[in-house]
Amino acid sequence: MTAKLILITDLHITSAGEPIIGLDPEVRLRTVLDHALTHHSDADAIVLMGDLTHYGLPDQYAQLAGILADVPIPVIPTLGNHDRRDAFVDQFGGPTDGNGFVQHILDLPTHRVITLDTLDGPPYPMGHHAGRLCPQRMRWLSDALADLGDRTPLIIAHHPPFDTGIVGMDAIKLQDGAALLAIIAPYPNAHLVCGHMHRTISGTTQGVGWSMLKSTCHQGVLDLINPDSSLSVDEPASCGVALLSNGSTVIHSQDVGFKGEILRDGHSA
Repeated sequence: MTAKLILITDLHITSAGEPIIGLDPEVRLRTVLDHALTHHSDADAIVLMGDLTHYGLPDQYAQLAGILADVPIPVIPTLGNHDRRDAFVDQFGGPTDGNGFVQHILDLPTHRVITLDTLDGPPYPMGHHAGRLCPQRMRWLSDALADLGDRTPLIIAHHPPFDTGIVGMDAIKLQDGAALLAIIAPYPNAHLVCGHMHRTISGTTQGVGWSMLKSTCHQGVLDLINPDSSLSVDEPASCGVALLSNGSTVIHSQDVGFKGEILRDGHSA
């Protein structure tokens, strides 16, 4: 039996259609949702992987709630650096982990999906975009991993706990990321999925395999020199699809909103 998740990150919903690099985040998100629900209506859940809004304002969460109102499958949200926990909770309810954070556990037939709230704050210093998992959240994760049974862990966090070589974004990764990786590493089949970078990247760090997914809105730039973390480019919106079965975790990345006619190349595979 294979379970399926739709993975959506870095929505950056703005107020009243305010653009980001000339793009409308609501239009882009609706395009992604339409595609995902058309092609993957059998998904067990949609996971929103943080940066749900651009400034964490109440009207932005209300706008997001309106976009999600007719989604027919469960939606599991968590938070990133552009979010604000109180405003999110006022709109969507929670916190969900019993400790004041927006974290979830979803048990599927072969996997345990664990979402982490990596928002650092309150307070929220101006210009501070690095993530944090305090000792309380680290203990919550350890407890969630301790009683897996025969399930494989899929851990989802907005901020990556490792360097990617993109120096501007590496400067605002998860603080104390080595501690998070040390918690995950003893579970050999565990997989970590992150957002934040607005790019599709994959790798292994401290023995932990990981995947990273692109935004529904603006995308990041492969720049290994410039320390500016705001560099963005107008590339297609994107989402991820996770296929979870016994002994297997597969993460697909799907660009959406471009002319993607499927053609045969005339040659056998």
